[in-house]
Amino acid sequence: MSTKTVSVSNSPVIEDRSQLIDYFARGEKPAGRWRIGTEHEKFVYRTDDFRAPSYDEPGGIRDLLMALTAYGWTPVEEGGHVIALAGPDGTVSLEPAGQLELSGAPLENLHQTCAETGRHLEQVKAVGEQLGLGFLGLGMWPDKTRAELPIMPKGRYAIMLRHMPRVGSMGLDMMLRTCTIQVNLDYSSEADMAKKFRVGLALQPLATALFANSPLTEGRPNGMLSYRSHIWSDTDPHRTGMLPFVFEDGFGYERYADYALDVPMYFVYRDGRYIDAAGLSFRDFLKGELPALPGEKPTIDDWADHLSTAFPEVRLKTFLEMRGADGGPWGRICALPALWVGLLYDQDALDAAWDLVKGWSMADREALRSDVPRLALDAPLPGGGKLRDIAREVLGIAHRGLASRARRNASGDDETGFLEPLNEIVRSGKVPAERLLERYHAQWDGDAMGIYRENRF
Repeated sequence: MSTKTVSVSNSPVIEDRSQLIDYFARGEKPAGRWRIGTEHEKFVYRTDDFRAPSYDEPGGIRDLLMALTAYGWTPVEEGGHVIALAGPDGTVSLEPAGQLELSGAPLENLHQTCAETGRHLEQVKAVGEQLGLGFLGLGMWPDKTRAELPIMPKGRYAIMLRHMPRVGSMGLDMMLRTCTIQVNLDYSSEADMAKKFRVGLALQPLATALFANSPLTEGRPNGMLSYRSHIWSDTDPHRTGMLPFVFEDGFGYERYADYALDVPMYFVYRDGRYIDAAGLSFRDFLKGELPALPGEKPTIDDWADHLSTAFPEVRLKTFLEMRGADGGPWGRICALPALWVGLLYDQDALDAAWDLVKGWSMADREALRSDVPRLALDAPLPGGGKLRDIAREVLGIAHRGLASRARRNASGDDETGFLEPLNEIVRSGKVPAERLLERYHAQWDGDAMGIYRENRF
């Protein structure tokens, strides 16, 4: 989730609706300036007792952040607490229960992306050795109850934690017990954004299936392969889902702005603190009628903050966010951007991907999204067959897209090799969660603690 790193006092006041739409247009870039931003979260645990550390305890989350400053990171404070780090590799921040996230810098190619990921993981592992901390790449805590998890001292999280139970049964699980990998990608025009958005939404269930990695809850199989994805089905219906309007004729910046205006607010950020506006209307804010700030109109930064509180499967800011994957190990952190860059950053690949899914109805897309958390690659495919039946074809399209980009490292390798973890999943027919369940039953004798031995970074 987003972390404030700068003052918003100079942000322009929104006087006209057109400014909301222009905000998205500001993200347009020619293809030569398209970048790749990769975000990945990991669970932090104490290696002596596998407990999730609190913020303040010795060797806890605050100490973890401060130890990382030895690598050139600069602390970011909120209310006297260090809650993030800023540096050339992006931002290190905290999720609500202390999950550690790297929001990577916008980079030119996947070689840089994977090197950035490697630097970050080497840094946190080195600090973890000093502090007695370990790190897990999974979609959901395999053993922790909500009550066993700490809360980080961030103002927006306090507001969200109060509000979530009012609108869904699993919002607290989303905040406290999940981790994801996410990819942020650029667009050149409104039409380019719309096509990428549609392909991203239609094929997001395939990404969810390939990265499914959360089959255990509180130490036992939960009946799902991506429980993290299932959690979104009852988090908050006003700000989640597959966004049917994206597939309607005429979809563009204005229609997404209308959607975002209908998403209830969480907060307003002023003078270093978060003001509770949970459930209020940004439309009222535009009129200067927000009860939390009577007479005051929003700024462009308020709009940017508000956009960050919508959680659909694909999200628009001044770039597009692909949001469907569970957390996982280093190789899959590199594989997710490879999948989406291959599909969306080459025009022939984008056209081929759209041709593959454009005939699906909205009911087809919703059914696939609903089935994937439980069935992964065995989810029924629109028109017959299973999702696994198109997985190889989609990866082939992505492979051709990456090959066409011809972005090579010093050894002459292009970016296609980063797809190999996904190719292996398709060849084997088993997603990561199914591998975990095999080990849970056959090797760990039903003891989920085995995951700490075999799946730590």
